[in-house]
Amino acid sequence: MDYEFLRDITGTVKVRMSMGHEAVGHWFNEEVKEDLALLDEVEQALLAVKGSERQWQRNGHEYTLWLDGEEVMVRANQLDFSGDEIEEGMSYYDEESLTLCGVEDFLQVLRAYRQFVMGR
Repeated sequence: MDYEFLRDITGTVKVRMSMGHEAVGHWFNEEVKEDLALLDEVEQALLAVKGSERQWQRNGHEYTLWLDGEEVMVRANQLDFSGDEIEEGMSYYDEESLTLCGVEDFLQVLRAYRQFVMGR
């Protein structure tokens, strides 16, 4: 999972993720928005569920973060639709709206993001 942190013209941190992991970048950009307290909460939850059968979920405005002992899922809330809403033969493009990754990989990105925000 490759990632890049940068600051836009206003100084806001933006995250770009490799193909297949775009939803993680969107989660940072839309939900975290440099909120280090939220990062602390998520990191504590990750460490609490890591290696166990417990689960943890945080619903955001645009994205939901779901954790279990082995995997992290970032999912766009807009994916909450029933199958009756789409026409026959049609499907939704959701490659950038759903990402699964390992706990260690996610922790690495989370910690790197924190360091970038703090200017280290």
